[in-house]
Amino acid sequence: MKKLKLLTDIEESYNELRYKTSWPTKGQLIKSSIIVLIASIIIALIIWVMDMAINGIMHFIYGLGH
Repeated sequence: MKKLKLLTDIEESYNELRYKTSWPTKGQLIKSSIIVLIASIIIALIIWVMDMAINGIMHFIYGLGH
């Protein structure tokens, strides 16, 4: 019985992916990928600037005693 249930589930999943899912076009996929890439670069730059600022502050605070 379990095997039949498993096969039914696989068939239903296949049918849903094949006939009910709307897949993005190549153009939509490229646009979305570019947006994610740009957002990732911007966030990485913000984190890098914050890291440099905190690093500078820490060196200033702890560098006074040397």
